[in-house]
Amino acid sequence: MTDATPSEDSLTPGLYIVATPIGNLGDITLRAVDVLRRCDGVACEDTRVTGKLLKHLGISKPMWRYDDHSEHRDRTRLVDSMRDRAVALVSDAGTPMVSDPGYRLVNDCRAEGIPVTALPGACAAVTGLALSGLPNDRFLFAGFLPSKDKARRETLAELAGVDSTLIFYETAPRLAKSLAAIEEVLPEREVAVARELTKLHEEMRRGLPAGVRAYFDANPPRGEIVLLIGPPPESVASEEEAEIMLVAALRTMKASQAAGQVAKATGMDRKALYARAMALRSE
Repeated sequence: MTDATPSEDSLTPGLYIVATPIGNLGDITLRAVDVLRRCDGVACEDTRVTGKLLKHLGISKPMWRYDDHSEHRDRTRLVDSMRDRAVALVSDAGTPMVSDPGYRLVNDCRAEGIPVTALPGACAAVTGLALSGLPNDRFLFAGFLPSKDKARRETLAELAGVDSTLIFYETAPRLAKSLAAIEEVLPEREVAVARELTKLHEEMRRGLPAGVRAYFDANPPRGEIVLLIGPPPESVASEEEAEIMLVAALRTMKASQAAGQVAKATGMDRKALYARAMALRSE
């Protein structure tokens, strides 16, 4: 990092967490622009992406890469620089700390007594939730689903009983497999796919997993995706609905796992569901 000569309107030294637009550049906040103009440098995931944003804003600042691949010594050097410099931390899009490694930098700053300031702004998970129309009084953001099929199904089964709307980030190439897994594990739960949020081709699709998967099989998606799953139904499922879920779960799980998953999703007795699962296995 190079020396920076403080100006009369320089910021107080420390770390400034700055949310950036998730697509539409008009979503940058006035406060974010002010901090980016007055800071001594910007720590970012990709200097090319952040460089385009700064150029759009008419700002020129030193930039340093900070991402998943940054080593501990790089973080230490960055923290040390904040003793007499103001550094803005940005992600490629949205709010830093949401599915990125920035929390380690914040922890180190706090351990060293470095002031930390967070600026609110765009967040794809919250924007997708607002657009989906799914219940939003309680929600759980769970990052990215695992890339392996078995781990993906196990994660969905683990979260099946959480009485909240579930929110994930997903990539376009992996969306089909994730929707197929939801169809297997949670076939009766509503899903919503928010794509290219705030951009020209923004799209929201909502429905049961089978229908949403069929749509995207016919219309392969592009861009960044927020994947949402509605909460469990408030009422206890009928025996017929529970059996449909049990049959679907038995395609990929042991009888005990399938019974546990359906019990969480429906509120029905696990022992009774296990007995029915064993009977279905022997038919």
